[in-house]
Amino acid sequence: MPAPMNEFDLDRAVEDAWVAFAERLSEVVSVMDPDGTLTLGAIVTEEPGQEPFVRFSCRPDRTIHTQASGNAVLADAFKLDVRQLQLLDELGWDAPSPLGEVPEVNHSFVMPQEESRAIADLAVATLRGVFAVPHPAFLAPDQLAEVLGPRVPRELPTPDAETPTLAIRATSLSALMELVGGELAGALGHQPLTDSDGDFTLRVGSAMVFVRCTPDAREVIVFSPLVLEVEGRSRAMEILSDLNTDVRFVRFLLVRDRVFASISLFAQPFVPAHLRQALEAMTWVADALDDELATRLKGRTFFADQE
Repeated sequence: MPAPMNEFDLDRAVEDAWVAFAERLSEVVSVMDPDGTLTLGAIVTEEPGQEPFVRFSCRPDRTIHTQASGNAVLADAFKLDVRQLQLLDELGWDAPSPLGEVPEVNHSFVMPQEESRAIADLAVATLRGVFAVPHPAFLAPDQLAEVLGPRVPRELPTPDAETPTLAIRATSLSALMELVGGELAGALGHQPLTDSDGDFTLRVGSAMVFVRCTPDAREVIVFSPLVLEVEGRSRAMEILSDLNTDVRFVRFLLVRDRVFASISLFAQPFVPAHLRQALEAMTWVADALDDELATRLKGRTFFADQE
């Protein structure tokens, strides 16, 4: 059962998402065919040029040659600094050796395919700690689909022939989650990630968005953390009260020292178009207001450390 909003632990939700992603990545790496490759691109900014990546290549001897992008291939905006290079070394990556017997312009290591979990854990540590990817939903969508796509969900419930296809009545929480997950998969191009509370997690524009189905299957809640470490609850309540008056559809909530934006949708029946509209509204809110709110409330945006 999802935790109530006032008990929502954002840090745990992000940690859970990475743990689940590492498990799935391990499964994918363990069944890669010889000569198969998989690249996870780290979307960090909108800057042009080669962005950071981690690439897996399965060799004929069933070893996995894993590479992390080196400065020789990265665009200027993404060049690794001394701290990042030191982290790669501490994690156990071999430094590039472009003049070696086997030229290598990227950081690399080779491990037996049967050690796929160790390979996945090291890749995740690199994506998070070195390339500062805030959440697996922020990885390049095409490659993310390769990791998440093979896990096929249960068949989505379908309405009777007489039931309009634009409004579907879910008979249970699991049926509603299948409908919501299917709609999100269609929007993303791959199955959405879920955390330990059963919330769907996804990237929408510059925001980290969670989609929650309530236990009674009567409501779908779309919410996003906008500002963390707010100073001065009284001042924050005044500002959020004004926003709740001025901004349509979206509620702004102060939960301890964090500001959330939230949209509540009726789920009986479930209307897929309403979920898409809620995601569009949340995108606008996050892009338009998070930086200004962080400044006015003397806090920080959730992904400030990754910018």
